[in-house]
Amino acid sequence: MVALFIKLILAHLIGDFLIHPQKWVKHKNKYKQNSKYLYLHILIHALALAIILLFDTTYWLGFLIIIISHYLIDLTKIHLRTKKNNRWLFALDQLAHLLVIGVVVNIYEPYLSLIYNVNYSKLLLLLTSLIAVTSMSSIVMKTLISKWKIEDKGDKEDSLEDAGAYIGMLERLFVFLFILMGFMEGVGFLLAAKSIFRFGDLSRAKDRKLTEYVLIGTLISFGLAMVIGLIYNYVTVTI
Repeated sequence: MVALFIKLILAHLIGDFLIHPQKWVKHKNKYKQNSKYLYLHILIHALALAIILLFDTTYWLGFLIIIISHYLIDLTKIHLRTKKNNRWLFALDQLAHLLVIGVVVNIYEPYLSLIYNVNYSKLLLLLTSLIAVTSMSSIVMKTLISKWKIEDKGDKEDSLEDAGAYIGMLERLFVFLFILMGFMEGVGFLLAAKSIFRFGDLSRAKDRKLTEYVLIGTLISFGLAMVIGLIYNYVTVTI
């Protein structure tokens, strides 16, 4: 099962990323189903898939499912694409391709029956922890530090929209992952790395307010992620 899945993923990566110039993407977005590069793209996928499967005719049904679905998914994407939804469409496009690959793998090596053996308590605990370490922690942090009003208009003009929130979520996810892996050194490395990146902001501060504000936010963020990670590790042993 794993070997077949890896082969199909490799073929997908070759066709969708390795041999997929930006020139082709722009041409497809402009001419849609009339673009010659859309069909060349599908041909590349077919060749990559056939070669990696060693032209084994046993997989003819899976081959057809992947190639036809890839064409339909890509065609749908280029017709729905706008500047505003480009990122979401890219994510949904890749997810759709992965789902098709999962279906094909299940046709030849059924694995969906394994779902019945999944420990749903652990799965629900993981989902709960991920929500807690991202969305919930962001709201908790915002509430805790809302008593301080720190504004740096100069930096705000140069900052990416919502960048701070995304950085906070990513850093907590990394800390949570390090805790699950028992890799405490990673938490220290991440904290040190963030301190280095924020050194410029802190050195430009005219007083200690910004420094203290950043330190409080960082420590709360790391603390929440560590507590949630430790709770997850403790509870997962008991279920």
